[in-house]
Amino acid sequence: MTSLPLHPAIVHLPLGLAFLMPVLAAGFAWALWRGRARSRAWLAIVALQAVLLGAGLAAMNTGEREEDRVEPIVPEAAMERHEEYAEQFVWATGLTLGIAALAFAFAARPGVRRGLTLATVAGTVLVAGAAIRVGHAGGELVYVHNAGAAYTSVAAPTTAERQSDTASTDEEGEHERHKSSKRAESRP
Repeated sequence: MTSLPLHPAIVHLPLGLAFLMPVLAAGFAWALWRGRARSRAWLAIVALQAVLLGAGLAAMNTGEREEDRVEPIVPEAAMERHEEYAEQFVWATGLTLGIAALAFAFAARPGVRRGLTLATVAGTVLVAGAAIRVGHAGGELVYVHNAGAAYTSVAAPTTAERQSDTASTDEEGEHERHKSSKRAESRP
């Protein structure tokens, strides 16, 4: 019996929340600018951005713990690309959290708060873009490179084995084409 990976279960929270945050941040910013919400309402955006950062860190941590199991199957370049995008996502999320917290801290200065809430909304859009990149790279690990096979009872071929199979298939095909052309040449 194999253990199920925790990483795929965890990543859905930060990815889903990353797509909601631009809408929520824009809505809260609009409500603040129009005077329809009190300044402390922005604390909800700060809290949700903190949850997003925590979930992103948890997803990154579980991915690092499960990396050794998947490495024999997945090409190193694909794994590194996913890790790099995950780090960019977490950094962008943390930076956006900092800006959102500053917007809350400067609630008494409407001009500063307006600029910081606008910057927060822009930051959440960038975070959503980073979520698309890291999610796509993770999906490639599973659906293109068969990373999920590391958790099945059937042994999956490693990257080296797949490359070897492809090379030998190419050689066999070339050999057959060569034989066919020889036969065609020998015919009158």
